Amino acid sequence: MDIKVTVIDREGVTHELDAPTDMNMNMMELCKSYELPVEGTCGGMALCASCHLYVLSDHELPEQSEDEEDMLDAAFFVEDNSRLGCQIHLHKGLDGLKVQLAEVGD
Repeated sequence: MDIKVTVIDREGVTHELDAPTDMNMNMMELCKSYELPVEGTCGGMALCASCHLYVLSDHELPEQSEDEEDMLDAAFFVEDNSRLGCQIHLHKGLDGLKVQLAEVGD
């Protein structure tokens, strides 16, 4: 079953994505599969912040892991709604999720 996810890229362009819930994908992998500018340098291990995004919708997400918190502490442009895309696993409860890709620090 696919869900709909909205991603606003760093240029402010809105992308409506079909997201499969049966492939154990996360938001980083989904963005990469649509060739959006998400590096995912660490391969989804919460060891870099190249998939940093802002959650704009009010979906209930799992608590941040200690690794995710540590990475966000070191990331640029962190806000209260910051998350790592690799830590948001796609499931049917996230239908309608809306996120914005964070700016990349130098």
